Amino acid sequence: MKNGVVIVGAGHAGVQAAASLREEGYDGPVVLVSDESELPYHKPPLSKTFIKDQEAKPQPLRGEAFYTGSAIDYRPGIMVERIDAGGRKLEIAGGGVLPFDRLILATGSRPRILSLPGSDLSGVVSLRSIADARLIRELSALSEDVVILGGGFIGLEIAATLKAAGRKVTVVEAVDRLLGRAVAPVIASHVRQRLEAMGVRILSGTTIARLEGENGNVSAAITSSGERLPAQMVIIGIGVVPNVELAQAAGIAIANGIRVDQQMRSSLPEILAIGDAASYRHWFTGGDVRLESVQNATDQARLAARTIVGHADAFAAVPWFWSDIGDMKLQMVGLTSGGDSHVVLGDLAENKFSIYHYAANRLLGIESVNRPGDHMLGRKMLGAGFSPTPQTVATGPDGLKAALAAFQQDEPARATG
Repeated sequence: MKNGVVIVGAGHAGVQAAASLREEGYDGPVVLVSDESELPYHKPPLSKTFIKDQEAKPQPLRGEAFYTGSAIDYRPGIMVERIDAGGRKLEIAGGGVLPFDRLILATGSRPRILSLPGSDLSGVVSLRSIADARLIRELSALSEDVVILGGGFIGLEIAATLKAAGRKVTVVEAVDRLLGRAVAPVIASHVRQRLEAMGVRILSGTTIARLEGENGNVSAAITSSGERLPAQMVIIGIGVVPNVELAQAAGIAIANGIRVDQQMRSSLPEILAIGDAASYRHWFTGGDVRLESVQNATDQARLAARTIVGHADAFAAVPWFWSDIGDMKLQMVGLTSGGDSHVVLGDLAENKFSIYHYAANRLLGIESVNRPGDHMLGRKMLGAGFSPTPQTVATGPDGLKAALAAFQQDEPARATG
C-alpha cells in the first residue's frame, strides 16, 4: 500500500490507531491529521485539574519523540474538506490532496449547539478542546457566578471543580434528574446530594428561556419560570453530536454515527471509523450503540489496526467508563440499559458503594462510587462471561472472587461438554 493509512482525528482513538498499526507490524506510511495545532493530549483532565490550575499544561498522549521514532507523520492544523472515496484521497481546505489506501475516521464529536436568545454573547462557552478549556479557565478567574446548562458528566465535573475553586455554581437540567442517560437513579440521587452538600445549586426539570448580557458579555440566565440567575460565564453541556459530515458526504452509511461492522469497517470497506463517531451493533447487548469514552475509542483503534493488517477479530471489548465529580470516583462497567433489578454493596452514607444491575438473572453491569476493587472485579467477570447470582453478589467481594475462580476453573469442562 504505497499511500498507506491516513487517520483523520488525533484524539485518543486516532493516536491509538497510529500506535497500534506499528505495534501490529504495519510498515507502510501512516499519516495522522489533526485540525488542532497542539500535540495530541488527554481530554479527561480538561474538566477537572486543567481548568482549576492556571499553571496546568496539556498532558500529551504521547511524547513528540514517539511520532518521529515510530515514523508516524503527524500533521497538525489540517482541515479535511472532502473525502474522494473513489479516488482514495482527501481534499484539504486551502488546497492540496492527501492520497490513502486505507482511511480511518476518528473524527469524534462536538458539543450540541444551544439555540437561545443571547447564546452568542461573550462568556457563553462549551468544552471539547484545549482551547475551550483555556477559555473556561481564563473566564473562571474573572467570574463570581457560573451557570452550567446540562447535568451530564462534563457539566457536573466542571461544577464540582469550579465550586471547589470558590465560584457560585448553578446547574440547570431540563429533565427531572441528573445523569439521565448515564447512570441509575440511585447513583444520580447520590451525586446530587453530594454536590448540593458542597454548595452547588441544582435546578432540575428547569429550562432556560434566554441569556441576558451587558456590553456584549453574558450577565444572567433567565429560566422559563422567570428566575434570573446571575452569571459572568455560562457553560453549555447539553450533550454532543458525532462528526459524521465528511463520511456522509462521501456516501458512507450513517446511523447515529458512522455505521461500522464488527471489524470497524464502514459501508466502504477501505474506510474504517472508530471512537465517538462510530456506531455499531454491540456484542453484549445485541443493540445498536455509539459510545463516548476513552476506553471505547482506544479498544476500537486497536481493532481497526488489526483489521488493516489482515486479522478478522470481532469487536468484543467490555465497555467501561469513569468520571470524577468532587469526592466521588464513579466507575461503570457493562451497559445497564434494560435492567430490571439491582443489588447494592457498600454504604451510601460513607460514599462508598456499588450497584450490580440485572436483567432477569443476567448481570448487565456495575456502577461504583469510590469502590475501585468492585469495578476491576466486574471487568474480569463480564470479560469472562461470568454472571454471578444476586445471592452471590450479596456475599461481597471475597465471595465473588471465589465464584469467579470456580467458574474459570470449570471453563474447560464447559467448553468440551
